[in-house]
Amino acid sequence: MEPVADAAFDLSGRLSARRGAEGVAAHFAWEHAPGRDTIELATPMGTTLARLERDADGASIRRPDGAVERSRDAATLVERSLGFPLPVESLAWWIRAVPHPGAPHAIERDASGRVLVLRQDGWSVVYAYDDRAARPMRLYATYPDLEVRIVIDAWR
Repeated sequence: MEPVADAAFDLSGRLSARRGAEGVAAHFAWEHAPGRDTIELATPMGTTLARLERDADGASIRRPDGAVERSRDAATLVERSLGFPLPVESLAWWIRAVPHPGAPHAIERDASGRVLVLRQDGWSVVYAYDDRAARPMRLYATYPDLEVRIVIDAWR
């Protein structure tokens, strides 16, 4: 069942993204509240890569050297910093296996009613669950020439 309103979450995990021969891997911690996100990215060894913050006024990213860059949207900052576009606003819905409001989508479900595949905005997101878990634990998202894998280690 799709929520009527955006819902807060706090999770941590790992992600990898590949565009052609280029790739990146990171650990992340994500705090989300309606209209607001804070995402911390670190290397697999724990070195901070960036801290992304997004709210109604726009987005900012702080790099390890202290430099801060601002933009109207988070996806632009992620692409400049990591080399691949990541629709943070949409992903805040997709990570919960829910389409973001206001755009057409298609969903395939399993026998239990859980979302297996979500297609929206040119992205295809495939979900995997641990046993009978209601929340997805793994996502594989594809967009033309881009692959993003997300493993969720903990929902809080």
